Amino acid sequence: MDYQELLERIEADIAPLVGSGTPAEYIPALASVDPRQFGMAIADLDGNVHGVGDWRTAFSAQSITKVFALALALAEGGDSLWERVGREPSGNPFNSLVQLEYENGIPRNPFINAGALVVTDRLQTLTGDASSELLKFLQEESGNPDVAFDAEVAASEAENGDRNAALAHFMASYGNLGNPVPALLDHYFWQCSIELTCADLALAARFLARHGLRADGSRLLTRSEAKQINAVMLTCGTYDAAGEFAYRVGLPGKSGVGGGIVAVVPGLCTLAVWSPGLDAQGNSVAGVAALDRFTTLTGLSVF
Repeated sequence: MDYQELLERIEADIAPLVGSGTPAEYIPALASVDPRQFGMAIADLDGNVHGVGDWRTAFSAQSITKVFALALALAEGGDSLWERVGREPSGNPFNSLVQLEYENGIPRNPFINAGALVVTDRLQTLTGDASSELLKFLQEESGNPDVAFDAEVAASEAENGDRNAALAHFMASYGNLGNPVPALLDHYFWQCSIELTCADLALAARFLARHGLRADGSRLLTRSEAKQINAVMLTCGTYDAAGEFAYRVGLPGKSGVGGGIVAVVPGLCTLAVWSPGLDAQGNSVAGVAALDRFTTLTGLSVF
């Protein structure tokens, strides 16, 4: 398959949608990003990467980092994590407090904010420095030592993080956190601030297409654990639009309000797309359309 030719066709096909939607307005550092940008990259199992548009422009990964934090928490601590966070779609906004009270402080899944806080808490307990361990992992898997935190975004997250603080304190009241809330929030905000490019993201996620094998050939996850993460990405990875994403795209995927989406074709390749304009559910308008075109043109999906 000629990935470069395919990407160029996708870029042309979805061009009218680039600039649609609105950048995340509730995080000031993201609200000012030019929405008329679009990048897309594909990485194969051997690390060959192809891209179009703004695929070498760094953007804020935001919730996409939750996939990598989950992988590290499972790799370091095993499946006891699932006693503290569920694996079901939420059906509610990613920062909702409602279900936590109904379900005794156990978040529905690791990709809503409450669930991601539990995962980061577990990773902090296991490593002593959750955000730095995550950054190191992304640098190694992408092969790019310049992948870095964005201090402005982290500060912006912290200044506008009252809802996340409420989620954390609520779960702490149920005994579902092991670390002090202020320290946990600090690591979580730094985690969300990580900047990378479409090329970096596609390369870093290859372990999910390689059934748990890292870039250097060592095993991060068992085949079963990699399958589990891909399954939760498919059902829970795009906020409360996961059903629509599965219907249109048919691949495991995880989006972030920075406008990025990572998607996995198990056993074949990984894709990363970025365009800052978001729909009402917080997913990139042009990004979802581009992944839809990819599966339509290639016939590649998990179905």
